[in-house]
Amino acid sequence: MTRQLVLIHGRAQERKDSVALKAEWLDALAKGLEKNNLSLPIAEQDVRFPYYGDTLSDLVGGKPDEDAAAVVVRGEDTDDDEKRFIRAMLEEIRVRNGITREQLAAAAGQEAIDKGPANWEWFQAIIRAIDRNVPLGSGAGIALATVDVYQYLRNAAIREKIESGIAQAMKPGIETVVVAHSLGSIVAYKLLRTEGHLRDWNVPLFVTVGSPLAVTEIRKSLKNFATTHCPDCVGRWHNAMDDRDVVALYPLTPQHFPLNPDEPSIENRTDIRNRTTNRHGIAGYLDDPGVAKLIHDALAG
Repeated sequence: MTRQLVLIHGRAQERKDSVALKAEWLDALAKGLEKNNLSLPIAEQDVRFPYYGDTLSDLVGGKPDEDAAAVVVRGEDTDDDEKRFIRAMLEEIRVRNGITREQLAAAAGQEAIDKGPANWEWFQAIIRAIDRNVPLGSGAGIALATVDVYQYLRNAAIREKIESGIAQAMKPGIETVVVAHSLGSIVAYKLLRTEGHLRDWNVPLFVTVGSPLAVTEIRKSLKNFATTHCPDCVGRWHNAMDDRDVVALYPLTPQHFPLNPDEPSIENRTDIRNRTTNRHGIAGYLDDPGVAKLIHDALAG
């Protein structure tokens, strides 16, 4: 029986046409395949694209990103745990991207910095400093991505709605290559890890791109659902990232994403040069010839 391909998107896809969005992913993948003189070895009808963008948009009442970002930056409608999570993630992003206290002070004033990382002013300073000092980085966009991750990990209703749609795309017993981007890699990992063996899913290849799974707060939160290890239903896990990607801070190596010693290690590539403006876009990962060939070979069997 023909293998299937399931594509799992990240955030900022709200109010988009899911058919057109799927076509964009396949077009980028086709460009990567063309670099290898290859084409997709399965029919388009065997490619599934579960869409959950509007579910995330509903978290902010359907506001456009710029308006939702303003609410987040001001700290409105945010409880203490969410603020702690956001501050911790942004602080890790700051350190990883080499943003100094002096750059924070230049962006927000010394008084805000003197209050320290436990204060909301520190978070606001990081947002401004990212805009000033990280090439092509968007502080507001990263803040919104952090909120979306938090809501998925903490809000059971949101999580179940997203996961139920993705689970319907998976067919028991059918070999399915799963490609997941950004927040989608968190969703895919959690779902494959906790449900794959129960639902008879068979994933010969799991590809994560631009994945923030190794960010400390995310990795710690996933332990609320199950211990961290390679999903039982996955035969091979390949993780690809551009080392300039401000969201995917680390490769999924034992140092940053430890697995059990008896499990196969995650294959990591960090030499991808993502052509999209923020170095994080899905098109810049799927049109990489190495990623594309990997997907092709797994689908061809």
